[in-house]
Amino acid sequence: MAPLAHEDRFGWILGIEDTCVYPHAGARMQPLDEFQLTEHDANWRDDLRLARDLGATAVRYGTRWPLVHVAPGRYDWSWLEERFEFAVNELGLRVIADLVHYGTPTWLEGSFADPSYPEVVADYEGTFASHFAGLVDDITPLNEPVTTASFCGLRGVWPPALTGWEGWTAVVLGVVRGMQASIRAIREANGNARIVHVEASALYSAESESLADHAVHLESVGMLPTDLLTGRVTRQHPMHDWLLACGASERELDELVRGAVDFDLLGVNYYPDLSPRTLTQTGGAVEQRATNLWTRGLVDSVRGFIRRYDSPVIVTETSIEGTDEVRSAWVDGSVDAVRELTESGADVRGYTWWPLVDFVDWSYASGGRNVEEFVVDESVVAARTRPSAATSKTPFLRRMGLVRLEEQADGSLLRVRTPAAERFVAHARGPVSR
Repeated sequence: MAPLAHEDRFGWILGIEDTCVYPHAGARMQPLDEFQLTEHDANWRDDLRLARDLGATAVRYGTRWPLVHVAPGRYDWSWLEERFEFAVNELGLRVIADLVHYGTPTWLEGSFADPSYPEVVADYEGTFASHFAGLVDDITPLNEPVTTASFCGLRGVWPPALTGWEGWTAVVLGVVRGMQASIRAIREANGNARIVHVEASALYSAESESLADHAVHLESVGMLPTDLLTGRVTRQHPMHDWLLACGASERELDELVRGAVDFDLLGVNYYPDLSPRTLTQTGGAVEQRATNLWTRGLVDSVRGFIRRYDSPVIVTETSIEGTDEVRSAWVDGSVDAVRELTESGADVRGYTWWPLVDFVDWSYASGGRNVEEFVVDESVVAARTRPSAATSKTPFLRRMGLVRLEEQADGSLLRVRTPAAERFVAHARGPVSR
C-alpha cells in the first residue's frame, strides 16, 4: 500500500471541521453544520488555498451526507464537484473524503438504528465512489464509530437519540453493518479506492483502585467497533457476552463475523487534553475528567492500534485548545512524537492537524448545555448559556485551529493565521524519517 501523499512522501494533512448533524422534528437541538457555522461555505476557496500554502499535501474533507442525499436514491453532488475539482486539479491536494461525520439524512427516520440504514449508506457510498473515481480515491466510510455511538446511542445527544448501553449497542451494530456494506460497495465501484478507517483514541485511568476495572472496560468498549468491523467478535471475544447483555443477538454478532472487512489505512484521532480520561467518583456517579498526557498518550495510542490491528496508521486528527503558544508547542511536540514512532519502525504514513480553522463547539446546537462525555468547567458552560450567547458565537469558539476565528461587530468571522501555522509549515517543508 502506497503512502497517502504522492507515492513516496509522508502525508502532511489538514482537516476542516465538518460535523454535520441535522435533527428530526421535535429534537432537542438545532442543526449543527460546521461548514456553515465557521463560514467555510463562504470561504472554502481561501481555506483550501491556505491549506496548500501551509504545506499540506492532502485534506480531510467532509461531504455533508444529510445535504447531498436529498432523497432515497437521489444525490446532489454539484457543490462537492466544484470543491474537489478546485482542491485536486487547481491546488494539487489529495482529498480524503469523510463520508459520514455523525449525521444522517433526516428522511432516514431511525438514523443509524434504522433497519434500512446499512442498505441506504452503502448505496450512498458506492455511488460516491463511482462518481468521484480518479478524483477522490481516499475514502473514510464513517468518522469515529465509538464517538458516534456515544452521542447518538448512549447519551441521546444526536439522532436517533437513544440512551444507555442498549442504545449504544443498537447504534454500533447499525454503524458497523453499514460500514461493512459500504466498504464492499466502495471497492466494487472503484477498484483504486483506499479505505481510511478513522477511530478515536480511548485511554482511561482510574483515580482509585475501585474504578480500575471500569477503566479497563471502557478501553475495551473503545475498541469494539473496529473489532466488530474486522470480524474479531467471535464467541470467544471477551466483550461478546457483554454485547449480548446489552441487546445484541447471537445472529447479529455471527453475521458481523461472516461479513468481516479490512481497511487500507487506520486513522487514529488523538487530542492530548481530551482523549485521555481519568475516572473519578462523585457521590454515586462515575465521572470522566479529561487528563492531559501530552505526547505519551499519542505514542501509546498509535502503538496500541498498530499492535492490535497490524495496519499502517495515519494520525488523522490532533490539536490542542489554548493560546497560540500552547498550540505551537503541540505542533512541535506531536510532530516530534510521530518522528519518534517512525524512527522506531512504526508504519505511520501521515500527520493531520484538525482543525485548520477554529470551530464552533457542539453545544451551540444544544443551547449551550454540555454535550461531552467528560466534565466541562462550569464557567465555560455558564458563558455559553448566558442570553448574549444566543447572538454571539464567541463563547462557543474552540481555539484549536492553526487559523484563529475572530468574531467581528457584524457577526462575521475573521480568519487570522497563528504562529502555530508557521510551525506546521516548517515541519511540512522539512523531512520526516521513514
